[in-house]
Amino acid sequence: MLSAGIVGLPNVGKSTLFNAITRTHKAPAENYPFCTIDPNVGVVTVPDARLEVLAKLSHSQKIVPAAIEFVDIAGLVKGASTGEGLGNQFLSHIREVDAIVQVVRCFESADIHHVSGTIDPIRDIEVINTELVLADLASLQKRRDRLQKEVRAGSKGAKAENAVLEKLLPHLDAGKPAVTLSLTEEEKAIAREFFLLTSKPTLFACNVAESDLAAISSVAAVADRGAGVIDPGYNAAQHVKAVQDYATRHFATEAVVISAQIESELIDLDEAEAAEYLRNLGVNESGVGALIRSVYHLLGLRTYLTTGEKESRAWTIHADDKAPQAAGVIHTDFERGFIAAEVTHYDDLVALGSFAKAREAGKLRIEGKDYVVKDGDVIEFRFNV
Repeated sequence: MLSAGIVGLPNVGKSTLFNAITRTHKAPAENYPFCTIDPNVGVVTVPDARLEVLAKLSHSQKIVPAAIEFVDIAGLVKGASTGEGLGNQFLSHIREVDAIVQVVRCFESADIHHVSGTIDPIRDIEVINTELVLADLASLQKRRDRLQKEVRAGSKGAKAENAVLEKLLPHLDAGKPAVTLSLTEEEKAIAREFFLLTSKPTLFACNVAESDLAAISSVAAVADRGAGVIDPGYNAAQHVKAVQDYATRHFATEAVVISAQIESELIDLDEAEAAEYLRNLGVNESGVGALIRSVYHLLGLRTYLTTGEKESRAWTIHADDKAPQAAGVIHTDFERGFIAAEVTHYDDLVALGSFAKAREAGKLRIEGKDYVVKDGDVIEFRFNV
């Protein structure tokens, strides 16, 4: 199972967010730096409203959603790349995850200490990124030094590896994460063997105060309609906008808005109570659900669906997986004995109301081994072993 590490400076809300995502009180969330030392790990189901609809259509007895793993990692401080704070532990824990969710503090609070004394999200992001880049630079420089004897001896493999190193080193030296360097597929395969911290896909989570979430959501909705601007005097919204712009420019990624405090208060509520609580705050949807879905896609994962009387289930595949690979997620025999896949898309199936009507409308089709499975495909496999 792929995992995403929750990282950030101390006291930005990482452990509170982890508890909210995993709907537990597993991680200590105290108001002092390094209250998390050993990483907390939790398996999280991916919210998918399509499953409820399919379950009703098929009269399924149960629903089985997709899942991913989240890891709450100790806070990082300036100098972590040289061992400051819990730097060495922090970096080794990041190395083990597949993607990074960087929590950025976008709220003011006199009660919660900030390690730098003031709220400045971009400064905080750059502290984290600088430490990761410095750690990668040190790792690659050592690797290049070790390679030189083999390069001089004419080793083709060493020369290919060295060529990628010579592209990565100046890119990192300019303060840019490895994930933003343009490489060929062959070069990417070589770079994967370096296990760089900055090569991991990254998403930013703007942690705002409970009192700010509804206002920021309404500002964003207005902005999406092409009207209105964020009030320059409204600090939380300005912080969020700055992080979103930074994420786009420097990482070609997104920044989502959450309130870890609100989410933590939903942990012990049932679905109806949680919905009522959010409505009273003027918020339509829990930010955690959107964050989990974003991380799922960030990890390069997609979902296809199966449905029947026994269950409606979401199956996890990688983007661009073909039908036999998708079948193998259910059972290796399905991939080994793959014959064909009977496929319709969720949108078509729901619009038409049944598999029979989808077949009549030509929306239920037979696909072979070269079919690339799409997110939201509803599939039944034919196989023979």
